[in-house]
Amino acid sequence: MKLQFIGAAHEVTGSCTYLEIGNIRLLVDFGMEQGRDAFENAQIPCAPGKIDYVLLTHAHIDHSGLLPLLYAGGFHGEIHTTDATASLCSIMLRDSAHIQEFEAQWRNRKAQRNGTEPYVPLYTMEDAVGAIALLRPHAYEEKFQLCEGIAIRFIDAGHLLGSASIEIWATEGEETRKLVFSGDIGNLNQPLIRDPQYLDEADYVIMESTYGDRKHERPKDYTTALAQVIQNTFDRGGSVIIPSFAVGRTQEILYFLRQIKERNLIRNYPDFPVFMDSPLAIEATSIFLKNQKSCYDAEALHYVEQGINPLTFPGLILATTPEESRAINFDNRRKVIISASGMCEAGRIKHHLKHNLWQAQNTILFVGYQAYGTLGRSLIEGATSVKLFGESVQVAAQIKQLPGISGHADIDGLTTWIGHIKNPKRVFVIHGESSVADKFVMHLKNDMKLNAYAPYSGTEFDLIREQIILEAIPKPVSRSKGSSKANTVFQRLLAALDRLTNLIKISEGRTNKDLARLTDQITEICNKWEK
Repeated sequence: MKLQFIGAAHEVTGSCTYLEIGNIRLLVDFGMEQGRDAFENAQIPCAPGKIDYVLLTHAHIDHSGLLPLLYAGGFHGEIHTTDATASLCSIMLRDSAHIQEFEAQWRNRKAQRNGTEPYVPLYTMEDAVGAIALLRPHAYEEKFQLCEGIAIRFIDAGHLLGSASIEIWATEGEETRKLVFSGDIGNLNQPLIRDPQYLDEADYVIMESTYGDRKHERPKDYTTALAQVIQNTFDRGGSVIIPSFAVGRTQEILYFLRQIKERNLIRNYPDFPVFMDSPLAIEATSIFLKNQKSCYDAEALHYVEQGINPLTFPGLILATTPEESRAINFDNRRKVIISASGMCEAGRIKHHLKHNLWQAQNTILFVGYQAYGTLGRSLIEGATSVKLFGESVQVAAQIKQLPGISGHADIDGLTTWIGHIKNPKRVFVIHGESSVADKFVMHLKNDMKLNAYAPYSGTEFDLIREQIILEAIPKPVSRSKGSSKANTVFQRLLAALDRLTNLIKISEGRTNKDLARLTDQITEICNKWEK
């Protein structure tokens, strides 16, 4: 019984853990790197086609975003997750594929003009649709038999609609071990969704540490804090632009804005317009409304019981088409614009930044975590100019971050969560920037007397013998290798190699003619690329 750490080891994004139980191979999450990688990730130790199952904690792209790549590499097993996560993934993976293909088209137009190599998308819409077809939804707290020797249960993690911690009961021979993957643990008292649910026992815990070194600054009233930013911006003649994750954070902001409108908190501008400029966010909001009973907290359900939709209000304008999106920036009214992506790495928000960053009267308001190396992180850290669509744009707008609006638990929340689990044999700390993961490990060791360890990518652990098989050495990413996306494309190449190797192994018994043709095609590829 073996555990191997692949992604989000001493890093925040790209979550992926490999688990081997007897002859069954599983992945827990397979997420996309966002921002700049600090360390090189180990490869999954088998071909994608040999993975039997994926267990998915939630729909965010840094946990689910490479599932289409896994499918493209030959994976055709089952992806088990919660009902709401399955619904959200059905739109988020298609949206991610659309972004991949759109970026490829844009880059290739430039490549044709410049005579450079064509850009290949990470995966296609066909790959995304193929992965979506493998999703198998489950209700919270439903314990089910995944296969012989493995039972699973999803528990509400309170981070996002449908987010879950995963309990795994694994039996190999006469030995049984219980593992708990925390997923992303939610912050307390978030709008709309319930607080995280706690677990009381596990042999091994694999837990996140995003804010494992600090406490959130918590305004007493999020609604009032947001209203003050809007009021100050409107008073100086500007608009508020909110880069927001389309799933989760956008719905929370809509909830706050509804309360602002109800309480008439914006003086002199009671009818201000709010543009939700994200087709993905619009579709995701409908999924939130369909999962009210299983995921909403008591306050949000109180609205529902009165027949009130808590995610809409007078003045909310949905921008679906590109034409509607472009028209927003020619609307001279004081307004709020909510647009994805939350870290400003892709999507319509980049167009709004291009139109609004250079105007001092505006406010760019960040309401979520900004990973290292992202455009959002650069703006928060004080960049005076940024590049958008190949053009340098001066940063004159006010850059603000609303404290306390975080989907992740802070150190107190993480401590409370792990404190409910009695005497685990070991706690593996992942999903945190390197220094943060190390600090959280020291907190668990010194203050909670737990056997804690923050593995680097590639570390292997024997769950029966309770010992490290291989302790990986961190390998910093060489900047000469290019972006994280380039490294992920290399993963796609390795997946194709695994698929080709498997094809060759199963080709025994084919006709000599077919074997000769396959050999010639492989040789032709090698001859071309070895030049």
